[in-house]
Amino acid sequence: MPTSMKDIARVAGVTESTVSRALANSPRVNADTSMRIRRIAREMGYVPSAIARGLATRRTSTLGVVVMEPFEAFTADMVNAINRTASDHGYSVILSVCGPDPEREMNAIRLLLEQRVDAIVVPDPLVADSSLPQLQQIGVPVILLNRGAYTFSVGTDNLDGARQAVEHLLELAHRRIAYIGGTRSPDENTQRQEGYLRAMSAWGVPADPSLLVVGDGWPAGGKSCMEQLLALDERPTAVFCFNDLVASGALQAIHNAGLRVPQDISVVGFDDSSLAPCLVPPLTTFAQPKETMARMALRIALDLLDGYDASARIILSGKLIVRESTTRCSP
Repeated sequence: MPTSMKDIARVAGVTESTVSRALANSPRVNADTSMRIRRIAREMGYVPSAIARGLATRRTSTLGVVVMEPFEAFTADMVNAINRTASDHGYSVILSVCGPDPEREMNAIRLLLEQRVDAIVVPDPLVADSSLPQLQQIGVPVILLNRGAYTFSVGTDNLDGARQAVEHLLELAHRRIAYIGGTRSPDENTQRQEGYLRAMSAWGVPADPSLLVVGDGWPAGGKSCMEQLLALDERPTAVFCFNDLVASGALQAIHNAGLRVPQDISVVGFDDSSLAPCLVPPLTTFAQPKETMARMALRIALDLLDGYDASARIILSGKLIVRESTTRCSP
């Protein structure tokens, strides 16, 4: 006769519900207890039944993830981080891809609900604002990344990230520092620009309005904005970019102009996506804590599913990763 959770509970001296949580890697079970229960389960030859577990818990142990641009570097990094974290907790991931249209977004979410996912994580900041009210009414936990205005969200401290990036350039004696923004995520852009302005002000460096330009948040926009900056009578000696994609476009424009990075212009990105170390030169960038963001998002989802109060809005710190695209400003 197959070993059951009841058998494991009897040997371990705990309740059956504790066994269930431990086998699902729930953070609600003490780490030592969870490890002991899993060891006993292995020794007893326990094989979990997905069907039985679903009937008993009314869960499918699946997590829905909605994105618009699955191959964009940072989004892809976040999906991978979510998938790893979900797997660690006994969950599988169903990825739903939609376009930049509110109706298509909701269709993608409805498809996930038809698959009876237990919760949904939206790591892509391109999800339209018009979809957010519906997300709060769909009946399963929904956690957004980098959308601080949403009820349940996990994000990065954009103000501090921008401050670190710009202070790095100021410490390298740069004073004509440009900011290339991105309209693809207005809230994040506003915060990163504000962080730029605060850092400049704290160092007593006036922010030249001509050095603040906004593109679309993609490489082409970064290239166009950088070309605009290079056409100024007095070009910047450094540029802080909304994200690594924008920075990649800026690098291309600088190269096309016959200038060198970092000797002529230093460049800093934001995200530390998998793209950043592959650029030429490797990009200095502010690293969002992707693994921690994924872990906290799943923690919120599991807490909500278990009926616990969950932290509504979590803001995490990141760190600047210094590579070869920045150097001291030449006199």
